[in-house]
Amino acid sequence: MSFDAPVREGELRSIYREPSQVVVDKVIDHVDAGVREFIERSPLFVLATGDGHQNDASPRGGPPGFVRVLDEHRIAFGDLVGNNRIDSYANLSRHPGVGMLFMIPGLLETLRVNGTATLSVDEELRERCAIDGRVPRVVVGVHVTECFVHCGAALRRAGAWDVSTWPAAQELPSAAAILKTHTALDVPTEAIAENLRSYYDHGIWEIGGDPGT
Repeated sequence: MSFDAPVREGELRSIYREPSQVVVDKVIDHVDAGVREFIERSPLFVLATGDGHQNDASPRGGPPGFVRVLDEHRIAFGDLVGNNRIDSYANLSRHPGVGMLFMIPGLLETLRVNGTATLSVDEELRERCAIDGRVPRVVVGVHVTECFVHCGAALRRAGAWDVSTWPAAQELPSAAAILKTHTALDVPTEAIAENLRSYYDHGIWEIGGDPGT
């Protein structure tokens, strides 16, 4: 079993049939009414960026509408408290190409948005992206070049929104144990888990919370 015989781009179409005309035609280059509604109802998206050598995907969440639709070609969102690695922002400062995958809980279909991004500290734009009185330090503005609804096959196969398929709490992987192994911390796993709980409960800004958090 080896990765040493990669399939080249020219070979792919001999493996896969041509997409249907609907699949081709569904791609648009602007934010229409349906795309706007999807974005404004979505509390979660995955942000894909790259630095030219390595790619990165990062989840972004907030209250529905935390990503603002500015007009038919521009959307924007502000930073929220995270781990301060700023991997995505560093990538965008070098390579502005960006992909976004929006999700709405309970909906099988997702929304894909591609474009070019700009990091901004413009005061008016930061105010526009404020949430519950919290003005972001930086705003990511995206000029939309492509967007379309993606079929729900993956989420249906995963049973993502079917609670009956969710594992019990005791069956879930331990993020604390993974962190302990990766960082070689000489502390009990339970202490790391407690620190994570404290961070989630007190270190992350949420609607109604302290704007300074």
